[in-house]
Amino acid sequence: MALSLPRLRPGYLFLVVVLAHVILISAQVNVRSGVPVLEAATFGFFSEVQRGASSIVDGVRNLWGGYVALRSVRAENESLRLQLADTEVQLQEERALAQRTRALEQLLSLRESFGFETMAAQIIAAGAAPDFRTVTIDRGKQDGVAADMAVITAGGVVGRVMVPGERASKVQLLVDHNAAAGALIERSRAQGVVVGYAGDLLRMDYVSEVSDVVVGDTVVTAGIDGIYPKGFVIGRVESVEKSGGAYRQILVKPSVDFSSIEDVLVVKTEPPEDPKR
Repeated sequence: MALSLPRLRPGYLFLVVVLAHVILISAQVNVRSGVPVLEAATFGFFSEVQRGASSIVDGVRNLWGGYVALRSVRAENESLRLQLADTEVQLQEERALAQRTRALEQLLSLRESFGFETMAAQIIAAGAAPDFRTVTIDRGKQDGVAADMAVITAGGVVGRVMVPGERASKVQLLVDHNAAAGALIERSRAQGVVVGYAGDLLRMDYVSEVSDVVVGDTVVTAGIDGIYPKGFVIGRVESVEKSGGAYRQILVKPSVDFSSIEDVLVVKTEPPEDPKR
């Protein structure tokens, strides 16, 4: 049984025959350079395909290289950022150590300049109740600490030992509302009582209306309360107002920054009374 070939329409058959003739003629006809027209056309077509493929490959290669370079830059930036953070932490630690060293040097100088026995202590905690301004130090009865011992720092008066424990003690700060200390104006010797007021301010009560007190005067301990030895700095007069009665209303800014103290001295014994004072 004979196989039947697909029948082509006359128009398609004519087009096929024409294309075949063109290809045959192109294969035989040469361009000026001697290369057949068909080969030249084929080369031109495939060269463009190769050019496009090469462009795509180069683009992909450049894109990948840029991505790898970007990843490298990002990794380097992250490494530099971590190094900078570590350097900043080290600088802060060194700054804190330098400040602590200066504070300890000042305490040592203060300790050597006084004529009574003192004991160094470190603040290990602050009171949680806002109405009671207290701190805890790392010295207690085993170290010879007793109630009502004065606590000072290089800046001035801190407070008094309120509750001595075996190995730690609670200290009432001078800015506590229930704290008080005998005080006097260093310049004019006007006497009064300093008590805790609002925030980190003190109020000096019982100062006569006719006393010589001006803003900026230094306020020191009077040594009449049996707790604080005479002459310790308390602060400076912040404001002086007339209260309308027999006494003035005087506000005092403490010389001690109670929010930043770390090391203190506990006064264990009072020096002998100086007859000249």
